[in-house]
Amino acid sequence: MGEFSEKTTTCGTVCLKYLLFTFNCCFWLAGLAVMAVGIWTLALKSDYISLLASGTYLATAYILVVAGVVVMVTGVLGCCATFKERRNLLRLYFILLFIIFLLEIIAGVLAYVYYQQLNAELKENLKDTMTKRYHQEGHEGVTSAVDKLQQEFHCCGSNHSQDWRDSEWIRSGKAGGRVVPDSCCKTVVAGCGRRDHASNIYKVEHTPIPGQGGCITKLETFIQEHLRIIGAVGIGIACVQVFGMIFTCCLYKSLKLEHY
Repeated sequence: MGEFSEKTTTCGTVCLKYLLFTFNCCFWLAGLAVMAVGIWTLALKSDYISLLASGTYLATAYILVVAGVVVMVTGVLGCCATFKERRNLLRLYFILLFIIFLLEIIAGVLAYVYYQQLNAELKENLKDTMTKRYHQEGHEGVTSAVDKLQQEFHCCGSNHSQDWRDSEWIRSGKAGGRVVPDSCCKTVVAGCGRRDHASNIYKVEHTPIPGQGGCITKLETFIQEHLRIIGAVGIGIACVQVFGMIFTCCLYKSLKLEHY
């Protein structure tokens, strides 16, 4: 009877080992995906970060990159702990899983919270950022971001093209007679911003919804789409990790204490 019990326990341990190994392979790939999303956000989707008053969007991306790197390292550690059947390594592996779990939950929650706050932040700050920092010394990043924003999303000004009348650059006389930046033009040529007729620039002034013709709504939609991706990746991978922690606990309990 004792032999049967020992055999059953051994069989259960073997099954848990292979389950945990399979999980670690998937977990390593998930870590690669998490890191890729973070790097993709920082490298390709961060052009407009200089237009945001809060650093939350940037922080969520950095958290994903860090979490992705730790996940990949932890995946390798998990494989070693599983096949060597070392309880101390399994303890370390579980702690790292839990830390990564917290990081990804934090990234997901930050993305969700910022998603809710984004509209108010843009309405409060975007116009001031565009009118007070565009073409100002030390704010080259803002200038580049505004030009790209207006060309990519076919908009002009934060709410409408008349916002540019308050621009320090336009008022200073350094604009060369322009009434809007050249990036407002449908076809960008040097000096095209001197004429703000609707046939020349992206101009939608009288709309029932404030900001509909300007860049606020379009920038908000763009950032919210990426926040949804960041949040979904963070929360999704965190939920998968729960299974890894369960498997780890089961294997830990099934192993005999190490003898030194």
